[in-house]
Amino acid sequence: MSARHPPPREPRPRHHVPKKSNPLRRRSDHLEAWISRLLLLILLLGLPAATLGTGLATYRSAMGTVRTQSAERHEVDARVVSAVRTVTANEEQRAQVRWIDDEGTTRTDNALVKPHTPNGATVRVWVTRDGAVTGPPMTENQAMTTSWFTGGAAATGFVAMIYVTRVGVRHKLDRERYALWDAEWERVEPLWAGRFRR
Repeated sequence: MSARHPPPREPRPRHHVPKKSNPLRRRSDHLEAWISRLLLLILLLGLPAATLGTGLATYRSAMGTVRTQSAERHEVDARVVSAVRTVTANEEQRAQVRWIDDEGTTRTDNALVKPHTPNGATVRVWVTRDGAVTGPPMTENQAMTTSWFTGGAAATGFVAMIYVTRVGVRHKLDRERYALWDAEWERVEPLWAGRFRR
């Protein structure tokens, strides 16, 4: 054969060692890999379900509260009778107010008013059907904010649960591995120590 035409090379055999036949891969390594895949699947499927489910349930409940409070509360014009407590300029003061309800009955109760509101001034207050002063009803924006907050908290809790489970499984498997290594070293160490004795 000439140098121009070298002999054809035989193809090198390809040796592919699959992961499952790796002699260094222990049973605990297989178990950890499967648990990790399972937890990842639970995270991918469960996180949206937990977030949306909790958020929507909270939103429906909060909207029920919005409807109930809107039906039970209304604003009335009340006259300040006397200020009970005066506080700093950036806070509200509690004052005794008086108003006439829909049935013509005169009602008196304590309400929060702007600072330095003089006696005899007219203020708007929210009252219930029973004639008690209360706060304004929950709004749709507040219901939406509550649902977003609850959904976010559910998502955070779900991710934390998956993380703690993963760390716990790894810790348990590592303890088993260390125990196996200790047992094997107990068996092998005398053989190694004997080689260096003279």
